[in-house]
Amino acid sequence: MPFLSIVVPVYNEDVVVDELYSRLTAVLNGQPFDYEVVLVNDGSTDQTLAKARELCRKDQRIKLLSFSRNFGHQIAVTAGIDKASGQVIVIIDADLQDPPEVIIDMVEKWKQGYQVVYGVRKQRQRERWFKRASAALFYRLLRRLTSVDIPVDTGDFRLLDRKVVTQLTQMREHHRFVRGMVSWVGFKQGQVEYIREGRFAGTSKYPFSKMLNFALDGIFSFSSIPLKLSSLLGLVCSGLSFVLILFGLISKYFYPQTTIPGWASVFIAVLFLGGVQLITVGILGEYIARVYEEVKRRPLYVVEEEINFE
Repeated sequence: MPFLSIVVPVYNEDVVVDELYSRLTAVLNGQPFDYEVVLVNDGSTDQTLAKARELCRKDQRIKLLSFSRNFGHQIAVTAGIDKASGQVIVIIDADLQDPPEVIIDMVEKWKQGYQVVYGVRKQRQRERWFKRASAALFYRLLRRLTSVDIPVDTGDFRLLDRKVVTQLTQMREHHRFVRGMVSWVGFKQGQVEYIREGRFAGTSKYPFSKMLNFALDGIFSFSSIPLKLSSLLGLVCSGLSFVLILFGLISKYFYPQTTIPGWASVFIAVLFLGGVQLITVGILGEYIARVYEEVKRRPLYVVEEEINFE
Protein backbone atom coordinates (compact mmCIF):
# COMPACT_ATOMS: atom_id res chain seq x y z
CA MET A 1 0.00 0.00 0.00
CA PRO A 2 1.42 3.43 -0.89
CA PHE A 3 2.08 5.92 1.86
CA LEU A 4 0.80 8.90 -0.15
CA SER A 5 -2.11 9.19 -2.58
CA ILE A 6 -2.49 12.28 -4.77
CA VAL A 7 -6.09 12.81 -5.93
CA VAL A 8 -6.38 14.97 -9.07
CA PRO A 9 -9.78 15.71 -10.66
CA VAL A 10 -9.36 16.56 -14.35
CA TYR A 11 -11.87 18.04 -16.78
CA ASN A 12 -10.74 19.17 -20.25
CA GLU A 13 -7.15 19.66 -19.11
CA ASP A 14 -5.27 18.04 -22.01
CA VAL A 15 -2.87 21.02 -22.22
CA VAL A 16 -1.90 20.56 -18.57
CA VAL A 17 -1.76 16.80 -17.99
CA ASP A 18 1.84 16.25 -19.13
CA GLU A 19 3.18 19.21 -17.15
CA LEU A 20 1.21 18.05 -14.11
CA TYR A 21 2.86 14.64 -14.32
CA SER A 22 6.30 16.19 -14.69
CA ARG A 23 5.85 18.50 -11.70
CA LEU A 24 4.44 15.77 -9.46
CA THR A 25 7.12 13.21 -10.27
CA ALA A 26 9.89 15.80 -9.90
CA VAL A 27 8.66 16.49 -6.38
CA LEU A 28 7.82 12.95 -5.27
CA ASN A 29 10.45 10.68 -6.90
CA GLY A 30 13.15 11.77 -4.49
CA GLN A 31 11.06 11.17 -1.37
CA PRO A 32 11.56 8.14 0.92
CA PHE A 33 8.01 6.83 0.50
CA ASP A 34 5.81 5.19 -2.11
CA TYR A 35 3.04 7.14 -3.75
CA GLU A 36 0.22 6.88 -6.26
CA VAL A 37 -1.56 9.51 -8.35
CA VAL A 38 -5.31 9.01 -8.83
CA LEU A 39 -6.54 10.91 -11.87
CA VAL A 40 -10.33 11.30 -11.98
CA ASN A 41 -11.55 12.13 -15.47
CA ASP A 42 -14.80 14.03 -15.00
CA GLY A 43 -16.29 13.43 -18.44
CA SER A 44 -13.70 15.35 -20.46
CA THR A 45 -14.49 15.99 -24.12
CA ASP A 46 -10.94 16.81 -25.29
CA GLN A 47 -7.80 14.62 -25.27
CA THR A 48 -7.52 14.48 -21.48
CA LEU A 49 -8.64 10.85 -21.27
CA ALA A 50 -6.24 9.72 -23.99
CA LYS A 51 -3.30 11.46 -22.33
CA ALA A 52 -4.26 10.02 -18.94
CA ARG A 53 -4.35 6.51 -20.42
CA GLU A 54 -0.89 7.04 -21.88
CA LEU A 55 0.48 8.11 -18.49
CA CYS A 56 -1.04 5.00 -16.91
CA ARG A 57 0.70 2.78 -19.49
CA LYS A 58 4.00 4.56 -18.87
CA ASP A 59 3.85 4.62 -15.07
CA GLN A 60 1.98 2.08 -12.92
CA ARG A 61 1.81 4.57 -10.07
CA ILE A 62 -0.61 6.64 -12.15
CA LYS A 63 -4.17 5.36 -11.77
CA LEU A 64 -7.26 6.47 -13.65
CA LEU A 65 -10.95 6.67 -12.87
CA SER A 66 -13.06 7.84 -15.81
CA PHE A 67 -16.69 8.88 -15.33
CA SER A 68 -19.44 8.06 -17.80
CA ARG A 69 -20.26 11.80 -17.95
CA ASN A 70 -19.49 15.06 -16.18
CA PHE A 71 -20.57 14.82 -12.53
CA GLY A 72 -18.81 17.91 -11.18
CA HIS A 73 -15.57 18.79 -9.41
CA GLN A 74 -16.66 17.91 -5.87
CA ILE A 75 -17.97 14.51 -6.96
CA ALA A 76 -14.68 13.85 -8.76
CA VAL A 77 -12.79 14.70 -5.57
CA THR A 78 -15.06 12.31 -3.68
CA ALA A 79 -14.44 9.46 -6.14
CA GLY A 80 -10.69 9.96 -5.87
CA ILE A 81 -10.88 9.85 -2.08
CA ASP A 82 -13.01 6.70 -2.26
CA LYS A 83 -10.44 4.87 -4.39
CA ALA A 84 -7.21 6.23 -2.87
CA SER A 85 -5.37 3.60 -0.83
CA GLY A 86 -2.63 5.65 0.84
CA GLN A 87 -2.23 6.37 4.52
CA VAL A 88 -2.17 10.05 3.60
CA ILE A 89 -4.26 11.61 0.81
CA VAL A 90 -3.61 14.98 -0.83
CA ILE A 91 -6.21 16.69 -3.04
CA ILE A 92 -4.84 19.00 -5.72
CA ASP A 93 -6.33 20.51 -8.89
CA ALA A 94 -4.79 19.81 -12.27
CA ASP A 95 -4.32 23.45 -13.31
CA LEU A 96 -1.09 23.79 -11.23
CA GLN A 97 -2.32 26.92 -9.47
CA ASP A 98 -1.64 25.00 -6.27
CA PRO A 99 2.11 24.16 -6.40
CA PRO A 100 2.88 20.42 -6.03
CA GLU A 101 6.01 21.41 -4.11
CA VAL A 102 3.81 22.39 -1.15
CA ILE A 103 2.81 18.72 -0.74
CA ILE A 104 6.13 18.01 1.00
CA ASP A 105 5.44 20.82 3.49
CA MET A 106 2.04 19.27 4.18
CA VAL A 107 3.58 15.87 4.82
CA GLU A 108 6.04 17.43 7.27
CA LYS A 109 3.12 19.07 9.06
CA TRP A 110 1.34 15.70 9.19
CA LYS A 111 4.43 14.19 10.86
CA GLN A 112 3.96 16.76 13.63
CA GLY A 113 0.61 15.17 14.49
CA TYR A 114 -1.85 17.09 12.32
CA GLN A 115 -4.50 14.91 10.64
CA VAL A 116 -5.72 17.62 8.27
CA VAL A 117 -3.34 20.11 6.67
CA TYR A 118 -4.94 22.68 4.38
CA GLY A 119 -3.25 25.18 2.14
CA VAL A 120 -3.91 28.86 2.89
CA ARG A 121 -3.57 31.24 -0.05
CA LYS A 122 -1.61 34.20 1.25
CA GLN A 123 -1.41 35.65 -2.25
CA ARG A 124 -3.23 35.02 -5.56
CA GLN A 125 -1.29 35.70 -8.73
CA ARG A 126 -2.84 36.59 -12.10
CA GLU A 127 -6.42 36.52 -10.88
CA ARG A 128 -8.98 39.21 -11.61
CA TRP A 129 -9.97 41.54 -8.79
CA PHE A 130 -13.59 40.36 -8.95
CA LYS A 131 -12.66 36.74 -8.31
CA ARG A 132 -10.35 37.67 -5.44
CA ALA A 133 -12.94 39.97 -3.85
CA SER A 134 -15.88 37.57 -4.28
CA ALA A 135 -13.87 34.64 -2.90
CA ALA A 136 -12.77 36.62 0.15
CA LEU A 137 -16.35 37.80 0.77
CA PHE A 138 -17.81 34.31 0.38
CA TYR A 139 -15.41 32.61 2.81
CA ARG A 140 -16.01 35.23 5.48
CA LEU A 141 -19.77 35.19 4.98
CA LEU A 142 -19.85 31.39 5.14
CA ARG A 143 -17.86 31.41 8.35
CA ARG A 144 -20.40 33.73 9.96
CA LEU A 145 -23.41 31.80 8.71
CA THR A 146 -22.31 28.34 9.87
CA SER A 147 -21.41 26.82 13.19
CA VAL A 148 -18.57 24.91 11.50
CA ASP A 149 -15.14 26.56 11.66
CA ILE A 150 -14.34 26.62 7.93
CA PRO A 151 -10.95 28.35 7.42
CA VAL A 152 -10.91 31.35 5.11
CA ASP A 153 -8.80 31.70 1.95
CA THR A 154 -8.56 27.94 1.45
CA GLY A 155 -9.66 25.59 -1.30
CA ASP A 156 -9.68 21.82 -1.70
CA PHE A 157 -5.86 21.70 -1.74
CA ARG A 158 -5.23 19.82 1.49
CA LEU A 159 -3.80 16.71 3.12
CA LEU A 160 -6.05 14.18 4.84
CA ASP A 161 -5.07 11.40 7.20
CA ARG A 162 -6.64 7.97 6.64
CA LYS A 163 -8.77 8.42 9.78
CA VAL A 164 -10.31 11.54 8.27
CA VAL A 165 -10.89 9.84 4.92
CA THR A 166 -12.67 6.95 6.67
CA GLN A 167 -15.20 9.42 8.07
CA LEU A 168 -15.59 11.30 4.78
CA THR A 169 -16.39 8.13 2.86
CA GLN A 170 -19.41 7.62 5.12
CA MET A 171 -20.86 11.03 4.16
CA ARG A 172 -22.71 10.47 0.89
CA GLU A 173 -24.75 13.65 0.37
CA HIS A 174 -25.12 14.67 -3.26
CA HIS A 175 -24.67 18.45 -2.91
CA ARG A 176 -21.13 18.28 -1.65
CA PHE A 177 -18.92 20.98 -0.21
CA VAL A 178 -15.80 18.97 0.59
CA ARG A 179 -13.83 21.66 2.40
CA GLY A 180 -16.79 22.19 4.73
CA MET A 181 -17.17 18.45 5.28
CA VAL A 182 -13.50 18.18 6.22
CA SER A 183 -13.94 20.95 8.79
CA TRP A 184 -17.11 19.29 10.12
CA VAL A 185 -15.46 15.93 10.92
CA GLY A 186 -12.95 17.68 13.16
CA PHE A 187 -9.58 16.11 14.12
CA LYS A 188 -6.41 18.11 14.60
CA GLN A 189 -6.09 20.57 11.72
CA GLY A 190 -3.16 22.74 10.68
CA GLN A 191 -2.25 24.99 7.80
CA VAL A 192 0.53 25.69 5.33
CA GLU A 193 0.71 29.06 3.61
CA TYR A 194 1.61 29.34 -0.06
CA ILE A 195 1.38 31.67 -3.04
CA ARG A 196 -1.30 30.58 -5.49
CA GLU A 197 0.05 30.78 -9.00
CA GLY A 198 -1.78 31.53 -12.22
CA ARG A 199 -3.00 28.69 -14.40
CA PHE A 200 -0.23 26.91 -16.30
CA ALA A 201 -2.42 26.76 -19.43
CA GLY A 202 -6.04 26.57 -20.50
CA THR A 203 -9.05 28.35 -19.03
CA SER A 204 -10.94 28.12 -15.77
CA LYS A 205 -13.69 25.51 -15.61
CA TYR A 206 -15.53 27.54 -12.98
CA PRO A 207 -17.49 30.39 -14.60
CA PHE A 208 -19.56 32.73 -12.44
CA SER A 209 -22.68 30.51 -12.61
CA LYS A 210 -20.79 27.48 -11.27
CA MET A 211 -19.12 29.59 -8.60
CA LEU A 212 -22.54 30.84 -7.48
CA ASN A 213 -24.00 27.31 -7.33
CA PHE A 214 -20.94 26.14 -5.41
CA ALA A 215 -21.35 28.98 -2.91
CA LEU A 216 -25.03 28.11 -2.45
CA ASP A 217 -24.14 24.46 -1.85
CA GLY A 218 -21.75 25.55 0.88
CA ILE A 219 -24.33 27.77 2.57
CA PHE A 220 -27.34 25.44 2.33
CA SER A 221 -25.30 22.37 3.32
CA PHE A 222 -23.95 23.83 6.55
CA SER A 223 -26.41 26.49 7.66
CA SER A 224 -30.11 26.87 8.45
CA ILE A 225 -29.75 30.63 8.86
CA PRO A 226 -31.43 31.36 5.46
CA LEU A 227 -34.61 29.78 6.86
CA LYS A 228 -34.36 31.91 9.97
CA LEU A 229 -33.76 35.03 7.88
CA SER A 230 -36.85 34.31 5.79
CA SER A 231 -38.91 34.00 8.99
CA LEU A 232 -37.42 37.24 10.28
CA LEU A 233 -38.21 38.95 6.99
CA GLY A 234 -41.80 37.74 7.26
CA LEU A 235 -42.09 39.16 10.80
CA VAL A 236 -40.66 42.51 9.70
CA CYS A 237 -43.11 42.73 6.79
CA SER A 238 -46.02 41.78 9.04
CA GLY A 239 -45.03 44.48 11.54
CA LEU A 240 -44.66 47.04 8.76
CA SER A 241 -48.07 46.11 7.36
CA PHE A 242 -49.65 46.51 10.80
CA VAL A 243 -48.12 49.98 11.13
CA LEU A 244 -49.46 50.96 7.71
CA ILE A 245 -52.93 49.70 8.65
CA LEU A 246 -52.91 51.86 11.77
CA PHE A 247 -51.72 54.83 9.72
CA GLY A 248 -54.51 54.30 7.20
CA LEU A 249 -57.21 54.06 9.85
CA ILE A 250 -56.01 57.15 11.69
CA SER A 251 -55.80 59.13 8.45
CA LYS A 252 -59.32 58.09 7.38
CA TYR A 253 -61.19 58.79 10.61
CA PHE A 254 -59.20 61.66 12.14
CA TYR A 255 -57.73 63.45 9.12
CA PRO A 256 -60.07 62.66 6.22
CA GLN A 257 -59.22 65.94 4.46
CA THR A 258 -55.56 64.86 4.07
CA THR A 259 -56.35 61.49 2.57
CA ILE A 260 -55.38 61.32 -1.10
CA PRO A 261 -57.20 58.58 -3.01
CA GLY A 262 -55.07 56.40 -5.25
CA TRP A 263 -53.90 52.92 -6.03
CA ALA A 264 -50.13 53.37 -5.99
CA SER A 265 -49.73 52.47 -2.34
CA VAL A 266 -51.89 49.38 -2.76
CA PHE A 267 -49.87 48.13 -5.69
CA ILE A 268 -46.57 48.80 -3.90
CA ALA A 269 -47.73 46.88 -0.83
CA VAL A 270 -48.99 43.93 -2.87
CA LEU A 271 -45.82 43.71 -4.95
CA PHE A 272 -43.59 44.05 -1.89
CA LEU A 273 -45.35 41.34 0.09
CA GLY A 274 -45.55 39.12 -2.98
CA GLY A 275 -41.81 39.45 -3.49
CA VAL A 276 -41.14 38.55 0.14
CA GLN A 277 -43.34 35.47 -0.19
CA LEU A 278 -41.56 34.34 -3.34
CA ILE A 279 -38.15 34.78 -1.72
CA THR A 280 -39.27 32.72 1.27
CA VAL A 281 -40.73 30.00 -0.92
CA GLY A 282 -37.51 29.95 -2.96
CA ILE A 283 -35.38 29.43 0.16
CA LEU A 284 -37.67 26.63 1.31
CA GLY A 285 -37.48 25.14 -2.18
CA GLU A 286 -33.69 25.00 -2.04
CA TYR A 287 -33.79 22.90 1.11
CA ILE A 288 -36.63 20.71 -0.16
CA ALA A 289 -34.80 20.09 -3.46
CA ARG A 290 -31.79 18.84 -1.52
CA VAL A 291 -33.97 16.52 0.52
CA TYR A 292 -35.52 15.25 -2.72
CA GLU A 293 -32.07 14.51 -4.18
CA GLU A 294 -31.04 12.57 -1.09
CA VAL A 295 -34.16 10.37 -0.77
CA LYS A 296 -33.73 9.08 -4.34
CA ARG A 297 -30.50 7.40 -3.16
CA ARG A 298 -28.83 7.44 -6.55
CA PRO A 299 -25.07 6.75 -6.68
CA LEU A 300 -22.88 9.84 -6.53
CA TYR A 301 -21.10 8.93 -9.76
CA VAL A 302 -20.82 6.25 -12.45
CA VAL A 303 -17.35 4.96 -13.37
CA GLU A 304 -16.91 3.86 -16.97
CA GLU A 305 -13.24 2.88 -16.84
CA GLU A 306 -10.56 2.05 -14.27
CA ILE A 307 -6.86 1.61 -15.00
CA ASN A 308 -4.05 0.33 -12.71
CA PHE A 309 -6.35 -0.39 -9.75
CA GLU A 310 -5.81 -3.83 -8.28
